[in-house]
Amino acid sequence: MTDLSQPAGWMPLVFLALMGLSMLIYVILDGYDLGVGVLLRRADDDDKDRMIASIGPFWDANETWLVLGVGLLLTAFPIAHGVILTALYIPVALMLAGLILRGVAFDFRVKARAHHKPWWNRAFYAGSLLASFSQGLMLGRYVTGFEHGWLGWAFAVLVGLGLVAGYCLLGASWLIMKTTGPLQLRAMYWGRRCLWLTGVGVAAISVATPLVSERIFDKWFSLPNIILLAPIPLITIALFIVVDRVLRRMPAMHNVGNDRWAWVPFVSTAVIFLMAFNGLAYSLFPYLVVDRLDIWQAASAPESLAFILVGAVIVLPTILGYTIFAYRVFWGKATDLHYY
Repeated sequence: MTDLSQPAGWMPLVFLALMGLSMLIYVILDGYDLGVGVLLRRADDDDKDRMIASIGPFWDANETWLVLGVGLLLTAFPIAHGVILTALYIPVALMLAGLILRGVAFDFRVKARAHHKPWWNRAFYAGSLLASFSQGLMLGRYVTGFEHGWLGWAFAVLVGLGLVAGYCLLGASWLIMKTTGPLQLRAMYWGRRCLWLTGVGVAAISVATPLVSERIFDKWFSLPNIILLAPIPLITIALFIVVDRVLRRMPAMHNVGNDRWAWVPFVSTAVIFLMAFNGLAYSLFPYLVVDRLDIWQAASAPESLAFILVGAVIVLPTILGYTIFAYRVFWGKATDLHYY
C-alpha cells in the first residue's frame, strides 16, 4: 500500500496531475489549429488567408503544452516514457514529421510567390492531417495496451479518424467565433459534418477501454460506481445534442446578423473533450501503461521529483500566463491577412 503522506507517495500524483493538465490543454488548443489546418483544403484562396490569420498569433505557442507534457513524462516517469515511446515509435515519428511540415509550410507560404503558394497550402494541410491522425493512432494503441495484431491496429485507425474529426470540429467552432461572412457559414457546415464522426471516436474509446481490462470494467460497471459515474456519458451526449442544435440554427441567426451564440460550439466541444479526458483518466488511474506499470513504479526518485517540481512550479504558470495574455491581446474577429 502506497503511503501518501510520504513524498514518494504524493509526488507522483502531483506530476500525474500536471502532466494530465498539460496534455488536456494541448489537445484543446493545438487541436483547434490542427483542425483549421485540415479544413484549409476545403476553403477558397481568400478564406485560406483568413483562416491562417485566425490561428497565426496562437498556433506555435499552443505546441508548448505538448513539449511540457512529454517533458514531464520523461523526467518524472522515465520508465513509462521508455515503454510508451518505444511502443509508439512509428506514430510519434509521423506526428513529429507532420508538425515540422506544417511549421515550415506556415512560414514559407508567407514568402512564396503566387504560383508556389498553393503547394505550401497543401503542405500545411498535409502536415496538419498527419499530425492529427498520428495522435489518434497513438491514443488508440495506448488505450488497448499496445495490443498486437490487426484488430488493435484497426481500432487505432478508427480512433485516428475520430480524432481528426474532433480536431476539425474544434477548428470549425474556432472559425465560427473568429470569422464573419461566407467563411463563418462554411465553418458551420464543416462543424455539422464533423460532429457525429467525432461522436463515433468518443464512443469507440468509451466502449473499448472497459473491454481491454477487467479492472477498468469493474471500475465503471460495479455498484455504486455505475450510478455515480453516469453524469460523464450523459453530459457528453447532451453536449453533442446541444452542438448539433446550435449548428443547425446558426445559419438563420447569421442571416439576421445575430452572432451572440458563436462561442457555444467551441466551448461545448472543449467540454466534450474534457469529459472524454476525465473518463479516460478515471479508467486508467493509477496506471501509465494499462495494468502493467503504475505511477509509483514508473516515478523517479523523490529527490529528483522534488528538484523537477521546482522547475515545474516556475515553468507551468509562465506558460499559462503568456498563453492567457496572447489570447487576450489577439481576441476578436480575424481580419484579412497582410504581409509587409
